[in-house]
Amino acid sequence: MIHNSHVIKELEQIGINTVDELPENENGICIVRSHGMPPLKIKEMQDKGFEVIDLTCPDVKKVQQKAIQLAQEGYLVIILGKPEHPEVIAIEANAKMYSDNVIVVPDIEYLKLNEEKIKSNKKIGIVIQTTQKIEFLKEIIDYLLPVTTELKIFNTICKSTSMRQEEARKLAKESDLMIVVGSKKSANTTHLAEILSSITNTIHIETKEDLVKYMQLIKEVKNIGVAAGASTPENIINEVISELEKI
Repeated sequence: MIHNSHVIKELEQIGINTVDELPENENGICIVRSHGMPPLKIKEMQDKGFEVIDLTCPDVKKVQQKAIQLAQEGYLVIILGKPEHPEVIAIEANAKMYSDNVIVVPDIEYLKLNEEKIKSNKKIGIVIQTTQKIEFLKEIIDYLLPVTTELKIFNTICKSTSMRQEEARKLAKESDLMIVVGSKKSANTTHLAEILSSITNTIHIETKEDLVKYMQLIKEVKNIGVAAGASTPENIINEVISELEKI
């Protein structure tokens, strides 16, 4: 349900399995992941006989609702985020239920390639993937302001993501090395590592076993800071800290 392989394994041990394709005519329970899913996919679950439990994160639901609102109000909907990320796929699918005037923008270069499309629309609306960086949103706004007549912006970055990034920045300024713990598939964890690497020496690991690759570096520094992504289990973080204390 989240991007952490250890959590997924724990769920499998109690009988909750991940599927890529839905089997036909089942009577079981189908859980919608925290990143959300396209509405037609949820309908397919129901049509095939599953009981559907929607565990979409409330913050992600909010982005979907804002994207739908912009689409209904006739805006060109710009979704800032990674096109292949399940959260963004679901946001886009929700908006496209009401309008085809929707684009996903992964970076400023992609936006520049679509400048003519943007200029041809009088009304531009923005939502952003919950785990993106505030710097990305600011960069896009700065670029769009001179080329648009009406710009509506919803800052839909998750509050806990923003707080985590800010606290980690403070810690990084006091540290010779930052260790970010969490899945390499997790967007908020990888963004955290990117932010901190511009402040101090930073490594991104998934478990305490990964520390062996950086043993020499760890032994050379004095102050080490530890941060983690939203989907990283507390026991994994504590194991990393305990291992560092031993070293």
